Amino acid sequence: MKKVTVFLIFAIVILLLAKGWWDNQFVPVSSDTSTKVFVIAKGSGVSEVAKKLKEENLIKSELVFKIYVKQNNFINKLQAGSYKLSASMSMQELVKNLQIGSEDVWVTLIEGWRLEEMADKLNQELKIDKKEFLKNAKEGYMFPDTYLFSKEVTVKYVTDTLRKTFDTRLTSELRSKIRSQGLTEEQGVILASIVEREARTDKARTEVASILLKRLKIGMGLNVDAAVQYALVPKGSEYPPKDGWWKKHLSKDDLKIDSPYNTYLYSGLPPTSISNPSLSSLKAVANADSNTPYLYYYHDSQGNSHYAKTLEEHNRNVASY
Repeated sequence: MKKVTVFLIFAIVILLLAKGWWDNQFVPVSSDTSTKVFVIAKGSGVSEVAKKLKEENLIKSELVFKIYVKQNNFINKLQAGSYKLSASMSMQELVKNLQIGSEDVWVTLIEGWRLEEMADKLNQELKIDKKEFLKNAKEGYMFPDTYLFSKEVTVKYVTDTLRKTFDTRLTSELRSKIRSQGLTEEQGVILASIVEREARTDKARTEVASILLKRLKIGMGLNVDAAVQYALVPKGSEYPPKDGWWKKHLSKDDLKIDSPYNTYLYSGLPPTSISNPSLSSLKAVANADSNTPYLYYYHDSQGNSHYAKTLEEHNRNVASY
């Protein structure tokens, strides 16, 4: 009987200690009321959020956070976004904040968009002034990606962020490879901006980049529709024309437009980029092979690519597909 009593007392003490430890995990980490920005990226799981909260010294235990969130069915209620959190918040307060919703906005800028398209999207999502964005942005260097911006973000912050992302993604290795192609970095970006509009898949981008680089080196006109499409829309346009930002079917008159961007009339590269290329297109230029046997390419309505060594062969591809 005495042993049973001792065991019960011991068990009670253990339970009390465990409860005390458990309850302590919900107590604020510190009394410091200063806030820090905490970001939950899209697609982040509870484990990832818990780990990041622990690293930021906002919670005491990753395990307790995960158990608490699971027990209370909060797993699907934690929202992606940025939050201002403090180490003086209890775990319950932190979880509540992470369910309220961020004051920031996720904005997706698509690969191959021209600046005017980006300006339009940023204006829709953040009320960014289109003219100011176009004045501060540089075609080809506004890296297309999904960004998280505050609703009060400035145009300068947006353009700086897009440019810094570009500078980070275009690594020193890629820059070196572009120069080894006989191109300046700016020429490489211009070519990548064309490749972005002329090809859809990574494989096609590399082949198209190789063909266009070969045309440049032998002094052949680039003859790309995308550059003409770009020329048809005046720079700084706040709204797309009736045919859209990129006219799908070019007429014979369109191909005669007198513009330095018309690569059917003017040899060499256009004076600037015609779109904002993806990392894939930048890599395609860096890894292009100007010794490709092909000089022509054609993409059919199904998205398949057909290459040719001669104009006659190219014309057959166009007629067949």
